[in-house]
Amino acid sequence: MSRRYGGSLAGTAILVIADITALILILWIAFYLFDANTTNGTVSWIHDAANWLSGWSRNLFTIESDNWRTVVNYGLPAVVYLLIGHAAAGRVGRS
Repeated sequence: MSRRYGGSLAGTAILVIADITALILILWIAFYLFDANTTNGTVSWIHDAANWLSGWSRNLFTIESDNWRTVVNYGLPAVVYLLIGHAAAGRVGRS
């Protein structure tokens, strides 16, 4: 990974943080769509983390379908975090 961003440790760290952030959001989408047991500790932790990470974008759009609302409300921040994280990692790697 470091080689892709010019060997920059900071670029790699930014990339890993962005990827983990998006992974948490995507995991919650999958857990919701497959009706995971929310009393499970791992599922509950993922849900709490996803709520915190997507706080700025939740209910941005009013969609009637619960499944689509979850995909949009948690998928949008996942995409934003990936785009910003990868762009920032690329910039740090060049400097």
